[in-house]
Amino acid sequence: MTFQSGSAVWRSLLVAAAAFALASCGSGGMDDDASETLNPMQGNPVPKVEARPLDAIGGGQSAVIGQGAVKVALVLPTSAAGNAGATAQSMRNAAELALSEFDAPDVQLMVKDDHGTAQGAQTAVREATDDGARLVIGPLFAHSVASAAQVAKPKGVPIVAFSTDSSVAANGVFLLSFMPESDVQRVVSYAASQGKRSFAALLPETGYGSVAEGAFQQAVAKAGGRVVGLERYPADKAKMAQAVARLSSALSQADTLFIPDTAEGVQTVVGLLAANGVNLKRLQLLGTGLWDDPALARDASLSGAWYAAPDDSGFRSFAQRYRAKYGSDPVRTASLAYDATSLVAALVKSQGPQSLNSETFANPSGFSGVDGAFRFESDGPNQRGLAVYQVQAGGARVVSPAPKSFGGQTAQAQ
Repeated sequence: MTFQSGSAVWRSLLVAAAAFALASCGSGGMDDDASETLNPMQGNPVPKVEARPLDAIGGGQSAVIGQGAVKVALVLPTSAAGNAGATAQSMRNAAELALSEFDAPDVQLMVKDDHGTAQGAQTAVREATDDGARLVIGPLFAHSVASAAQVAKPKGVPIVAFSTDSSVAANGVFLLSFMPESDVQRVVSYAASQGKRSFAALLPETGYGSVAEGAFQQAVAKAGGRVVGLERYPADKAKMAQAVARLSSALSQADTLFIPDTAEGVQTVVGLLAANGVNLKRLQLLGTGLWDDPALARDASLSGAWYAAPDDSGFRSFAQRYRAKYGSDPVRTASLAYDATSLVAALVKSQGPQSLNSETFANPSGFSGVDGAFRFESDGPNQRGLAVYQVQAGGARVVSPAPKSFGGQTAQAQ
């Protein structure tokens, strides 16, 4: 298998056993620094991938997955308390699953525990690179990514990390995550394509809300629309009510209202809008992938609302295989570790270890994974092909399918 360079389509990207593509995309929130939210294939038997324990690192365990010649570090907060540790374990499992589904991967994953700290990330990356790691997958949180980069970049070792905080991205530090900017651009551009021109927004006072606000302003301007009103609200419900009341009078000029919050936050805001006499039926409500929540489908006041998220068919298939292997459901971000590992295995198989460099990752053709088409920008963030969903009773339906490629250039599994 070879990749074609230049303007030609990258071809023959085999990302899993039995020609399984890395496939479809979904959104999470910002990471801890900015309120970030945190199946065997049918057919031939899948080769077993061995996990071997190594020495403890500062109280946390590391392990090796696979027996390939190309060493790659997988840096996660495996010993962290609470959700971070549980997320790390699920992502570690997903990486293992990716190698087990790949045909003879020549990759050895060195799993390193960063304890969820900046210092832990530096220690983990230093040990991994000293031991010959050609690439770092992870860390998960922005502060850890920034610290890891201080060690990896001087050594010329690229990072494919999972933070959604674009401030830690750079050439050589690529973010494979669910970034709110992609959600906002997609849903606003779709609304504009449906004739919407006057936009208003209610945004939470969180890191996620700040990023969404900037992306919203840019997306509306790019679409040729205008922002007729915008307010930010805190978590305190009394102060939230004040922000909603201030915006309510401006909504008579708007035909859309953007609310990039969780299901609970959206339902609270919508209730306050109704209490202020806002006719929600004349407004097109817009959201991000945070709306990918069954609770919203049960709320009649949100029926007809649009939000951007991945086509979930790829994740459903991945989750089924994950459950078959591990007996539990994966966390939503587990697919990121699967995609990163599959991509690395595919590149090594088709081009050799020398392909693990910034030029390869930043190719505009992009890739296709569990979470759909994605590509890395040269300065580190990613772009994703997202679907637009409409909220309705019984579950959301796709009103605009996710693009399968970027201008017809995305690499596909052959």
